[in-house]
Amino acid sequence: MYSKDEAARLRQQFWISFGQYMKPVPSASGSTVHWINYKTGVKNIFFKMDVDNKKASIAIQLSHSDSDIRHLIFDQFEEFKLMFSNTVGEEWDWTRDFTDEYGKTISQISLTLTGVSILNQKHWPELISFFKPRMIALDDFWDNVKPVFEDLV
Repeated sequence: MYSKDEAARLRQQFWISFGQYMKPVPSASGSTVHWINYKTGVKNIFFKMDVDNKKASIAIQLSHSDSDIRHLIFDQFEEFKLMFSNTVGEEWDWTRDFTDEYGKTISQISLTLTGVSILNQKHWPELISFFKPRMIALDDFWDNVKPVFEDLV
């Protein structure tokens, strides 16, 4: 069992390590990107990576407070579902209405890896192997579809 401070230090150390590992990787457009805090450039659309002591997840989160607008954005993502699946190379979970950890209803497209812990440094290579190709694929997908979503919202 780790103290609160030690757990926080390990989490911070993991994300710093991941950021350093990803730093030389350019975005699909060739520009530099801050992979850990990826900016989609479209309000209410986020790419989120999360890991705790039991699982890791990566997601596209749609957080517009108006459910009709959020559903419209989600429906547009669904129009690109085949392109998305081909780009990421796997099937993700598509959830129209999802309650996040703060009790807010969002829409989400996500994938979860279980049986890993950010507190176990032996799991870090597996976590990096989980996040890296998926973030690169998300960036590639986003590079192709972003203009549609800029015009939508």
